[in-house]
Amino acid sequence: VYVPRILCLGPSGGSSREEQREEQREDLASQLLLLAPLEWLLLGEEPASGLHLLQENNQPSPLCGHVFKVGEPTYSCRECAADPTCVLCMKCFLGSIHKEHRYRMTTSGGGGFCDCGDAEAWKKGPYCQQHRHPPTDRDAEEDPVSVLPADMVARGVSIFSILLKYAVDMLTWDQEDQLPAGLEPLEDTYYCMLFNDEVHTYEQVIYTLQKAVNCSQKEAVSFATTVDRDGRKSVRYGDFQFCDQAKSVIVRNTSRQSKPLRVQVMHSSVVAHQCFALRALSWLGQIIQYSDGLRRVLCEVGLQRGPEGEYSSLVDKLMLNDSKMWKGARNIYHQLLMNSLLMDLKYKKIFAIQFAKNYRRLQTDFMEDDHERVVSVTSLSVQLFTVPTMARMLMVEENLMTTIIKTFVDHLRHRDLQGRFQFDRYTAQQAFKFGRVQSLIGDLKYILISRPSEWSDQLRLKFLEGLDAFLELLKCMQGMDPVVRQVGQHIEMEPEWEAAFTLQMKLTHIISMIQEWCSTDEHVLIEAYRKCLSALSHCHSGLPDGEQPISLSVAGHCVETFRYQVSQDKVSIHLPVCRLLAGLHVLLSRTEVASRFPEQLPLGELSPPLLIELPLRCLVLCAQVHAGMWRRNGFSLINQIYYYHNVKCRVEMFDKDMIMLQAGASMMDPNHFLMIVLSRFELFHIFSSADCRKRYRDTHKDVVQQNNTLMEEMLHLIIMVVGERYVSGVGQVESFDEVRREIIHQLSIRPMAHSELVKALPENGNKETGLERVIDSVASFKKPGVTGRGLYELRPEWNKHFNLYFHHFSRADQSKAEEAQRKLRRQNGEDTALPPPSPPLLCPLFGSLVNLLQCDVLLAVEGAVLQWAVEPSGGGWTESMLQRVLHLVGVALLEEEQQLESSSRDDDVTFNYTCKITRPGEAPSTSGSVLALLESLQNAPHLEVHKDMITWILKVKRTSSTLTVPVCPGQGPEETLRDKDKAERKRKAEMARLRREKIMAQMSEMQKHFINENKELFQQSLEELEASTSAASTCVAQVCVGPRRVGGAEHRQLVTCILCQEEQEVRGQGRAMVLAAFIQRSTVLSKNRRRNLPDPERHDPLFMNPDLSLGIHTASCGHIMHATCWQRYFEAVQLKEQRRQQRLRGHTSYDVENGEFLCPLCECLSNTVIPLLPHTHTPDYRVDHPSLEAWLKMTNQQITAIHSAHRKPAEPAVPDGFKVDFTPQNLFSSSVKEMITTFSMSTYKVGLKVNPNEQDQRVPVLSWSTCAYTIQSIERLLMEEDKPLFGSLPCRQDDCLSSLTRFSSACWTAAPPTTVQSHFIRLLAALVPDSRVENTLSILDIDMFHLLVYSVLSYSSVHSLDQSGQRVVDSAHLHILHLVTVAHLVQILLTSTTEEVCMDQDSSASEEEELTCRLYNTLRKHLGSVLPEVTSGWQLFRCVKAGCLPFLRATALFFHYLNSTAPPADLLVAGPGQWEALCSYLDLPSNLLQLHQNQHTLLEPGVLAVNTGISPVPVLHVCRCPRSGGDKSRAPTLCLVCGSMLCSQSYCCQTEVDGEDVGACTAHTFTCGAGLGLFLRVRESQVLFVAGKTKGCFYPPPYLDDYGETDQGLKRGNPLHLCAERYRKIERLWRQHGIAEVIGHAQEANQTLVAIDWQHL
Repeated sequence: VYVPRILCLGPSGGSSREEQREEQREDLASQLLLLAPLEWLLLGEEPASGLHLLQENNQPSPLCGHVFKVGEPTYSCRECAADPTCVLCMKCFLGSIHKEHRYRMTTSGGGGFCDCGDAEAWKKGPYCQQHRHPPTDRDAEEDPVSVLPADMVARGVSIFSILLKYAVDMLTWDQEDQLPAGLEPLEDTYYCMLFNDEVHTYEQVIYTLQKAVNCSQKEAVSFATTVDRDGRKSVRYGDFQFCDQAKSVIVRNTSRQSKPLRVQVMHSSVVAHQCFALRALSWLGQIIQYSDGLRRVLCEVGLQRGPEGEYSSLVDKLMLNDSKMWKGARNIYHQLLMNSLLMDLKYKKIFAIQFAKNYRRLQTDFMEDDHERVVSVTSLSVQLFTVPTMARMLMVEENLMTTIIKTFVDHLRHRDLQGRFQFDRYTAQQAFKFGRVQSLIGDLKYILISRPSEWSDQLRLKFLEGLDAFLELLKCMQGMDPVVRQVGQHIEMEPEWEAAFTLQMKLTHIISMIQEWCSTDEHVLIEAYRKCLSALSHCHSGLPDGEQPISLSVAGHCVETFRYQVSQDKVSIHLPVCRLLAGLHVLLSRTEVASRFPEQLPLGELSPPLLIELPLRCLVLCAQVHAGMWRRNGFSLINQIYYYHNVKCRVEMFDKDMIMLQAGASMMDPNHFLMIVLSRFELFHIFSSADCRKRYRDTHKDVVQQNNTLMEEMLHLIIMVVGERYVSGVGQVESFDEVRREIIHQLSIRPMAHSELVKALPENGNKETGLERVIDSVASFKKPGVTGRGLYELRPEWNKHFNLYFHHFSRADQSKAEEAQRKLRRQNGEDTALPPPSPPLLCPLFGSLVNLLQCDVLLAVEGAVLQWAVEPSGGGWTESMLQRVLHLVGVALLEEEQQLESSSRDDDVTFNYTCKITRPGEAPSTSGSVLALLESLQNAPHLEVHKDMITWILKVKRTSSTLTVPVCPGQGPEETLRDKDKAERKRKAEMARLRREKIMAQMSEMQKHFINENKELFQQSLEELEASTSAASTCVAQVCVGPRRVGGAEHRQLVTCILCQEEQEVRGQGRAMVLAAFIQRSTVLSKNRRRNLPDPERHDPLFMNPDLSLGIHTASCGHIMHATCWQRYFEAVQLKEQRRQQRLRGHTSYDVENGEFLCPLCECLSNTVIPLLPHTHTPDYRVDHPSLEAWLKMTNQQITAIHSAHRKPAEPAVPDGFKVDFTPQNLFSSSVKEMITTFSMSTYKVGLKVNPNEQDQRVPVLSWSTCAYTIQSIERLLMEEDKPLFGSLPCRQDDCLSSLTRFSSACWTAAPPTTVQSHFIRLLAALVPDSRVENTLSILDIDMFHLLVYSVLSYSSVHSLDQSGQRVVDSAHLHILHLVTVAHLVQILLTSTTEEVCMDQDSSASEEEELTCRLYNTLRKHLGSVLPEVTSGWQLFRCVKAGCLPFLRATALFFHYLNSTAPPADLLVAGPGQWEALCSYLDLPSNLLQLHQNQHTLLEPGVLAVNTGISPVPVLHVCRCPRSGGDKSRAPTLCLVCGSMLCSQSYCCQTEVDGEDVGACTAHTFTCGAGLGLFLRVRESQVLFVAGKTKGCFYPPPYLDDYGETDQGLKRGNPLHLCAERYRKIERLWRQHGIAEVIGHAQEANQTLVAIDWQHL
């Protein structure tokens, strides 16, 4: 047998190009030499044409069968899916009808497959457009094999059986150094093979490998990644010795904490054959795709019994050896099983039966194995057991239900002496094992998930057999983890409780499903009830019997019970057998079996006191914990009580205990029931004494308090037992009413979002809560704004259904709801009583519950409480006790009313509560009746709160008594009472109104007084206002540049330091004041993200490229400090940071080493300060204004002078008054100068990413650059938000721009003058060609606005040398502006792309168009025919106008801040007229082309070639990881800035940046966003902000579901849609450069964000 050489040599890591090529060649060889002949043999002809033929004759399968990879999106329809495991792949989903339904998205854990085409999986719409329903005309059972030619079938059988046997033998081969008989080994070389396990981490493996086979970190990472992905990897190749040595190192290094990594030294030919076996299996999978016939042939071969009897077919062999194989091999053969056996319906059944037969062994292997379930063969159960017909077949034929339950019970081995489960401490190891065992519950759930519509006798038999096994399991849980109250000292060690509750949670759905199965068949229900009852009595017989019997008597009734105290004896919260019985009891009532077949039911055997005993203990335990009697039992008990009531468990715990009490109470004498309750609550002694209405007094304060709480809890329990009827079977309601009631009570607390409501409702096995059917009828939906989420509010008409003692309210919920409801009633002007809503009718089986309300014991208790409330001295009662009693009285009256209405006249009404409450108490305590007590309480001053409620009760009593008895006298006073009450309220309201008016009058008086006192302040601001309005209205046009500019009023600028609160004027010579600022590199305006970042050492920033690919942006929060105060503050921050580093190692949200700090006032992230400088002086209007020509000539001479001064001492012709060596006087004090340097250095450091160097020539350029870039980005912001150019900026941005511009105009003073002068010479040369400046750039490679700013700001240094007294600065500014504007026009015309637009323009072109054409043609003349000919001047002018507008707007902002000129009124509003206003403000002609026309002799520009254009960004659907060979990416991430797809958080895509390994996202930020990044993590639906390597935060994504909520991590899976406002909000954050600040605030607020390793994302 030939084995390709490469498979022996093995993948050597394929580092060099050669080796990779070699690998491909060998790959091809194995295809040609081994697989191709097989194809020839099978088909008997040329493979390509043969396969094509097969495919044509084949009937396409209706099943999709697409196997999901990890992280792939799956879709399930909540309306049509048979159960939640029915999913579609994206392709099928988009082509199905479910796209329009309520669907759910999730990401797959891998291993499942698409259920499209499976009719059993969908209630409707099982086929998408691609997978059609199979035509029914051909005989459904026709064998696809019969279509194939007979000789091909024969060849197929032999090839498949040989290949499959070879593959199975090789994969299950367990000798490392020899081959099976018949295969010859080649050479004697070995591999050291490392296997995957789920115990060791990536880091451990990488570290060990570096030591063992001394490879680099990178190689070790690639090894570890492959091992994790494929399950094994050879790490060394050579002779035995060499490999064994590596093995021993690895074992030694990894065996310290846990079992060592699995390493084997294997013979190279064994490895080679195994690799080929996998290739062969993949090949089989590909071939059978072409033909159903071949698929069936393969199935037959695989499932044929071998010679060794039952479990010997090849597929059995593979399954039973599953846990011995490595991950890669398992994946490949599971894939083959899915492609073959599961796609062929006939063989799917045969395979399922084999799977069920092997079930026990497979699960036992899985328990021992340490791989995840996804790669275990047991995970196939989801494909087999969820098909309802198959599940029932397996249940009947293989008794699957019993098998699963028994396997489960066997694996939970920990028991106590009574045979109950007893779990050890819940360690990680325990949890792991326990998690394994729980997968069995999952399988059980799959079998039970769809209940049968018709039963066969066999199915009944096997189901009841399964139920027996299940009851055995529940018996082991009954009474587990018992607790005993600690007295004296606190418990030493918290007992284990989590495992028991985990088990309970997992079984909740199973228990519910078993009840659902029982409800569909009467025979099964009766049998199940019997079995459950006998199981319960078996549990009861286990209770210790030695308890002494006692008899209790109260109010003339007597009952026998036994002595038991929850506060002294053992009590357990786990009573699953009891609770199952309660569930079945309700079903008897719901299905009316109880009334139809009473003779078949063992109702006579029930002993009601025993039934209620255990649930009652459980509820008493909760009451006592609440009363603080179990404080010394620690947290484990509190947690158990919490889960007992929690929505995840309560359906099968708390709710069922309530039902059990209701069932017991309905079968007992109500007085006896209440006496037992009193006894268990340990309150019996209070009511048993003859004069219980005389206050029971105990000297001990704690005991009194405990008893009060217990009293309240007991009354609450009675309210629940009588009033909770919203369970179908207890009350006459549907499940619809139950859900509706839950929602009403949740929304009574506060308006809630959809997800909160879903969490508050219990889910059924199908993950549905029934919320959607109900919600719209009871609530209205409010849409969210840009933040927050959509909320549901309760419709007001449902408020009357509110029940204060709703049994699922926690105490906090109850008080919130009470508060909210009272508030609502006050707002609507109603009284604040919260009466009980009228309850639904009870079912016959529970009918006698109402008698509780009128039994003597309860009346005695009510009477006692009311009596205590009448004489309120001492602490023997509480208001909530009274409130509960009032509630009970109310319920009873409503009940009576209902009974009267529903009964016909002649019926004898058994419920006569009114008579009972009007009877006075019996002797000897002859106090008044309950009614009399209520009337005396109505006006008790200490019960103001309950007044309304009492009034309501008396009113109801009156109406109900009118139905029965003639009106009693004594109603007059009642009425007058009520009227008095109303009058009293009115008077109070009137007084309140008068008080309010008085206060308002006082306030306005104070305001006037203040204005009078501070007259001059208000006067001043009024004058300023007038001045500015008059200025705008006068005919003087506002001009901000040039000799005609209007200067700002010379007002002094007074500011206050936020640190020392001292006020000071801003002066150049005074103490320096600074503004906190944050500088960052920015690519927000970039038009070219492909460009690499410049090399900091050699980059020359003097000319900015028009694509603005990297700028420096400055932002400020606008808070002002003294420079000295700020320095002190910053030093303190640094000191604190040093101390913190010594103490603990975490990061803070700001990086002190890079000069970052938080603004002391607003905690805004900052990293430098901008000095505040005074306004510029008003221009001198006397100076004559030289023309452009004169100015150019003069400047040229000055430049010549400077040039020659640098070279030789000979005096050239110098314009008079111009001294080259003149040093201008110092404008600024030393502290201001120091701050100017500080800010310049920050800009330099951040902008170039280099260390500070004050001598560098580029320092001033970067300061100008940040000024220009910030203005440009703010102009773009205003443009995009359609805001006016002036007047709409927030003051922090306004202050920032103004100080930044003034700083830039002064920063040349801090640099050597010669530097700045040489910059100016080079800048001017770009506009006016100058022979002395070498290599000037093309006009197309310069951003004109930057050029303008640099030239204007650097001109000051040249002008400062001019002593002639002529102040020509302003004229110079204007001339520079003119030159740059013309250059910009040329730039636009050169790059304009005009499409011919056929719009008939007026033939008489305007002057503007004519001039545009003329300039364009001049350019054409100079450039030859580079430019196309354009006929329409109108179009060119449109281009020019559109192109110039941003430039002019930015220029206007710049000169406005530079010269502090007030803007014209037109620019303070958005709208038309902008163009003219801009031109006049900038002192330009409104037809810009006149500039060129007037001076065209001077301006003949030199131009180079052109290149613009941005490539569109493709967006990928399925994101493959760029590195790891076509494996799909697990965490695909989209860059929101440029649209690239990255693969975040995985080792395969890490790259090195500045010598550190970082993830793909972090690396991408350095090229795309200059260190900042915004990413969307596609599968988590999360937005991620990253800044640098150490900072990041998550941000709510812009995708909302229909309920206005985001879904981070796709946990809920509702369909999500893009919300445009939220997307704009994120975009605006990016445009405003606010990302770093958001991250800073997030990290300050949430310390856990600081700990995340952002650089690995």
